[in-house]
Amino acid sequence: MTAMEKRATVSLASIYALRMLGLFMLLPVLSLFTEQMPGSTPKLVGLTMGIYGLTQAILQIPFGLLSDRFSRKTVIVIGLVLFVAGSVWAALATDIYGVLIGRALQGCGAISAAVMALLADLTQEVHRTKAMATIGASIGVSFGVAITLGPIIAHQFGIAGIFWMIALLAALAILVILFVVPNPEKISTHRDAEYIPSELSTVITNPELLRLNYGIFALHLILMASFVVVPLLMRDAGLHGGSHWMVYLPVLVTSMAGIIPFVIIAEKKRKMKPVFLGAIATLVVANLGFVALHGQLVGLIACLWIFFCGFNLLEATLPSLISKTAPGDLKGTAMGIYSSGQFLGAFLGGAAGGWLYGEHGAAAVFLFSAGVAASWALIAVFMSPPRYWANLLLPLQGVSVERGSEFSKQLLAIAGVEEVRLHFEEQAAYLKVDSQRLDKDQLNQFLQQWR
Repeated sequence: MTAMEKRATVSLASIYALRMLGLFMLLPVLSLFTEQMPGSTPKLVGLTMGIYGLTQAILQIPFGLLSDRFSRKTVIVIGLVLFVAGSVWAALATDIYGVLIGRALQGCGAISAAVMALLADLTQEVHRTKAMATIGASIGVSFGVAITLGPIIAHQFGIAGIFWMIALLAALAILVILFVVPNPEKISTHRDAEYIPSELSTVITNPELLRLNYGIFALHLILMASFVVVPLLMRDAGLHGGSHWMVYLPVLVTSMAGIIPFVIIAEKKRKMKPVFLGAIATLVVANLGFVALHGQLVGLIACLWIFFCGFNLLEATLPSLISKTAPGDLKGTAMGIYSSGQFLGAFLGGAAGGWLYGEHGAAAVFLFSAGVAASWALIAVFMSPPRYWANLLLPLQGVSVERGSEFSKQLLAIAGVEEVRLHFEEQAAYLKVDSQRLDKDQLNQFLQQWR
C-alpha cells in the first residue's frame, strides 16, 4: 500500500470503530436502564433496542447511491450529523419515547455503504481486499471493547452518559472524515464495494446468497432478542449492572480464543460447511440452555459463553461465505443486501424479544430464538459446499474492448483462475481464484505481457 492508501484505510477504519463503539456499548445496558424510564413497557424496551436497525436497513443503500452522485465525504458527514443528533436527543430524553425517537434518528445516519465506496475510491484494486479486512477487524475489536465498557460507563454516568459519549465519538469521526481522510481524485463505481441497482434481481434470485442472507438476518435477530432479556436476568440473579463487564470480558475473550481452531479448520482444511452447521447448532443448544437455566447466574454465564462461541464463529464466516459465493463483480451488491438483512434482523429481534418477554416471560424469548436458529440450520443443511475461491481485482489498462475475449481466455488458462468478468467502464477485471492452486508466477508474467 502507498502512504495515502494506508492513511485512508486507517482513518476510515477509525470512523467505523468510533461509531460502532458507541452503538455496541448500548447493547448490554439499554434494556436495564430504559426499563426504569417513564412509560416503559417490555414491548417498548425491545422496540427501542431494535428500531435503529429498521432505519439503517431502509437508508443504508440509498445513502450509498447518493454518495455516487454527490461528494462521498458530504454524504458521510450528513449521516454522522444525524447520528449525533439522535444521540443527543436520546441523552436528553426523559421517557422511553424520547429514547425510541433518538435511536431511530441514530439509525438514519446510515453511512456504511458510503464509507466503503470512499475506501474503494482511495485504494488500488490489488489492495482493496486488505483495506476492507482492516475495517472488518476494527468492527470486531469495537464490539469486544464496547460490550465490556458499556456496563462500567452506564454504572457511573447512566444511560444518558453513554448517549453523550456516543455523540462525542461521532463528532470526533466527523473531524476525522474532514481533516484526516484523503480526498479521492474522482468518484468511480466499484462493483466489489458498492451496491449496483441493476444487479439486484441477479443477487436476490441466487439461492445460495438467499440462504446466507437469511443466516445474517437470523443471527442478529437472535442477538438482539437475547440482549433484551439477558442483562435483566443477570441482574435478577444477583449480579449488579455495574459488574456485568466481569461476565462479558472473560466470556468474549475465551469464546474468541475457542473458535480459532474452527476458523482454521473451516478455511485451511476446507471444512467450511460442517463447521458452519456446527456453529448454528451451538446457537440452538445455547438458547435451549437459557430456557432451562435462565434463573441461575452460573447457568446464564455458561449459556452465554456457548452462545458467543457460535455467534463469533458465524459472524466471522458469514462475510467470507458471501465473498466466496457472489460473483466477483457482484460482491458489493451482495454485501448491500446482506447488510440490510442484518439490520432488519436486529430490528425484528428487538421488537419480538420485547413483546415475548412482556407477554410470556424470558423462556419464550429463548424458545423463539432456538426455533429461529433451528430453521436456519434446516435451510443451511441444503447449501452447496462453498467454493474456496478468493476475489482478485486486476487493472485493465492497455486491454482494449476488442481484445477482451482473448484476455479472458488467457487468464482462465492460468492454473487457479476460475472466473473472469471484465468491466471496461471501470477498467477492472474481477477474478475468482483458488489461492491454493493459483500459479502466481504465471499470472505475473501474463500481466507483464499485457502492459
